Amino acid sequence: MMRALTWHGTNDVRVDTVSDPEIINPRDAIIKITSTAICGSDLHLYDGVIPGVAPGDVLGHEFMGEVVETGSASDLEKGQRVVVPFTISCGGCFHCKQQQYSACDNSNPAEKQDMSATLYGQPMAALFGYSHLTGGYSGGQAEYARVPFSDVGPIVVPDHLEDDKVLFLSDILPTGWMAAENADIQPDDTVAVWGCGPVGLFAIQSAIVMGASKVIAIDRYPNRLELAKQLGAEIIDFRETDVREALMEMSGGIGVDAVIDAVGMESHGFAIDNMFDVVKQKVGMGADRASALKQAILAVRFGGKVSIPGVYGGMTDKWPLGAMMEKGLQIRGGQTHVQKYTKQLLEKIEDGTLDTTFLISHRLPLEQAAEGYKNFKEQQNEWTKVILKPGMEN
Repeated sequence: MMRALTWHGTNDVRVDTVSDPEIINPRDAIIKITSTAICGSDLHLYDGVIPGVAPGDVLGHEFMGEVVETGSASDLEKGQRVVVPFTISCGGCFHCKQQQYSACDNSNPAEKQDMSATLYGQPMAALFGYSHLTGGYSGGQAEYARVPFSDVGPIVVPDHLEDDKVLFLSDILPTGWMAAENADIQPDDTVAVWGCGPVGLFAIQSAIVMGASKVIAIDRYPNRLELAKQLGAEIIDFRETDVREALMEMSGGIGVDAVIDAVGMESHGFAIDNMFDVVKQKVGMGADRASALKQAILAVRFGGKVSIPGVYGGMTDKWPLGAMMEKGLQIRGGQTHVQKYTKQLLEKIEDGTLDTTFLISHRLPLEQAAEGYKNFKEQQNEWTKVILKPGMEN
C-alpha cells in the first residue's frame, strides 16, 4: 500500500492509503516518485469544473522519479531517473507518428471515449490523473505511479541535474515553449501574454529565447508580474490599466503581433460578459469563462497570431467571431505534444538557455498536499509553484 492524493469533491482532496500500482502491460514501468508538482490545471479539478472525476481518483500529472520495475517490452532500466510527460501516448498511431502526441488514438481506453467524442467530435487522448474523460489513469501525486507506454513517454535525465531543474519537462515547460511556437514568433514581433502563472512565465521566457523584440505580460498579482519583469517582459496590471488601450500604445497603434492566452477557462476580469460567465459557471449553465481570450482577440493586430495554451473544457458564449474572421487571425491551441519537445528542452536546461527553478515558491511533503492545493488556489501571488516531495519529513 502507498500514500497518494485523492479527489473527494469540490475543494476536497485528501492524502489516503491506496493500493500500489502494478505492471499490467509489457510496455509499463513503475516509478518511485521523487518530485511531483501541483499544476494550475489541477485547480480545475479542485474547483469541480472538469467532468468525469470520481471520489478516490489519484490526481497529479507533473511528476518524475526512479524506475523500480519494468515490463518485458519497456526500454527503461531499474534505477534510471526519468521525467514523465503528462500526455500518455502510444508512439505508433497516426497522430503519434505526426508528433501530435497529445492526440494519441490508442491511450484512452475504448470504454472511456464516449464523453470526449461527444464533446469534441473525436475522443481525447489519455492524461495522467485528469478524470475519466482522459482515461481514468491514476496520477503522480503519490509515492508510486504506473507509466503506460514507458518506451515512448519518459525521458531519462542525467544525475547531475537535480529534480527542480528538470521536473517541469513533464508539462509546463514544454507547454510554455509550444505556446510560443504556436505564436509563430518573428524577430520584430511584439507578443502579449495573458497570465503570469507557471505556463505564462515559461511562455514569456520561451518567446524571448525565440527572439521576440518585445514581450508584454498581463496579470494582477505583483509577485508574478515581478517574475515576468525579471525575465525581460514589460508588464501590465489589468486592475490598474485599460489593457487594450495600453497594448495599442505599446505597439505603435497597430496592435500586437501575437497574443498568448495562458489563463484558460477560469479567467478573472471586470468585463460584463465575464461577470455573466462566472454566474453561469457556478450554476452549471456553462463551463468556460473566456474573458482573457476574448480580450486577446480584440487586442491582436489584423493578420495577427493567437496561441491558446490555457485550458478550456467546454463551451463559451459572447464569442468575438466577427473580430476573428474580419481580422484574418491565425489561431492555434491544443494540449501539449510533450514528447516532441523534451529532448531539445533538456539540452537548453543543460546549457543554461532556460531556467526552470525561478518560479518554485514552496516545497512540501506529499502529506501536506491538501494544504498546497488550498494555498496555491487562494494565495496565487505568493504560492507561484508548489513541489510535493514523497518521503519528505513534515
